[in-house]
Amino acid sequence: MAANAGLRAVIAECLEAIIHQGASLDRELEAARGRVASIRDQGFLQECVYGTLRFVFVLRFQLKTLLGRPLRKRDAILECVLLSGLYQLRQMSIPAHAVVDQAVAACKELDRAWATGLVNGVLRNAERRAQALGDIPSSDLPASWNHPAWFIERLRTAWPEDWSAVLAAGNAHPPLTLRVNRLRGTTADYAARLLALGITAHEIAAAPSCLVLEKPVRIAELPDFDTGAVSVQDAAAQLAAPLLDVQTGSRVLDACAAPGGKSMHLLELADGDCDLQALDISAERLKSVADNALRLGLTCRITPGDAGDPAGWWDGVPFDRILLDAPCSGSGVIRRHPDIKIHRQPADLTQLQSTQRKLLERLWETLKPGGKLLYVTCSVLPSENDDILAAFHADRTDCAIVPLAVEWGRATGHGRQILSGENGMDGFYFGLLQKRADV
Repeated sequence: MAANAGLRAVIAECLEAIIHQGASLDRELEAARGRVASIRDQGFLQECVYGTLRFVFVLRFQLKTLLGRPLRKRDAILECVLLSGLYQLRQMSIPAHAVVDQAVAACKELDRAWATGLVNGVLRNAERRAQALGDIPSSDLPASWNHPAWFIERLRTAWPEDWSAVLAAGNAHPPLTLRVNRLRGTTADYAARLLALGITAHEIAAAPSCLVLEKPVRIAELPDFDTGAVSVQDAAAQLAAPLLDVQTGSRVLDACAAPGGKSMHLLELADGDCDLQALDISAERLKSVADNALRLGLTCRITPGDAGDPAGWWDGVPFDRILLDAPCSGSGVIRRHPDIKIHRQPADLTQLQSTQRKLLERLWETLKPGGKLLYVTCSVLPSENDDILAAFHADRTDCAIVPLAVEWGRATGHGRQILSGENGMDGFYFGLLQKRADV
């Protein structure tokens, strides 16, 4: 019991850091895994943290209904014990008595022994009132859709026929998607290797190197992952590199490269033979680019630097191709990063849009006449996508919009949009610009 109570305490502490202190899900979860010994318990930890964040709005609504009065701010950790307990009751195949007993025991682990009666009463009441708690008033948008109200309203405006499907995708478990390294073998061959191990995967026509696993597995179970046979990357993210049509020997910049998935894909498509500079403002995150390059046996120039300040890193030789995977709201990848639901605020978009415009303007100076720049975001909000390209294109006589001759996604005024969940993919936007040589 002590071990399970300790695990529930770790889950609550992880959630408290994310929900109440603004910590990153990825960073906190990695630290929490280090406190959990078994692989099975690590899996349980991840499911509880991700699931509680994914459904945090409805769980908070239900908790408010169950509590006689709000918890004090200093007892935020108890809210997280209860939210996680409610998630386990509603979404996981765990006996109710076990959920309640372990949540009560976790209070003692967290030095909140005084709250054992409260936690016991709330969770037992939740089990008794399960049907009533499932009736969420449609007027409560966040609880009904498990997304913040401001985001729901913007989606309704931008995608009046698709907003509900986008929200449903944001609440879903994402698939484990692989990119097969074409330098090591074909997609069909790797699918056959997986099938021989009892792992079923299917291809996606839009992304020739993509395999989507029917059921996720641990990375260690993937054949030759450590030697570069495959990488983990969503199908939508795999659509970026082919659009740039990088040629052997091209001089290429990946302007916001970390963790390096798109950089490595560009190198794979160029048979490892292009001069690729992987730039990122975070030297810490660039370690992932170096690790990926080493694992895949690929070579690139890894440079810490601000893409918005070329004077600090550019040698003055223009690039043939630039990939700008711009900082954005992440609204298209909420299913993979459910903490976005809590952390992202409307005011953030103003700052992000300013950054996106600045990066476009500064990087354009480093592009060769005739060269191409691909603008990419993992956002489904037009204000970060088409609106940015439209304003940039209108201000420049040397900028041409290159139509994307593809069948996936949907055409917008200046690019192509994939909405979250379409063909099982994350939400991404792509816009291709060419610097006119005749101006």
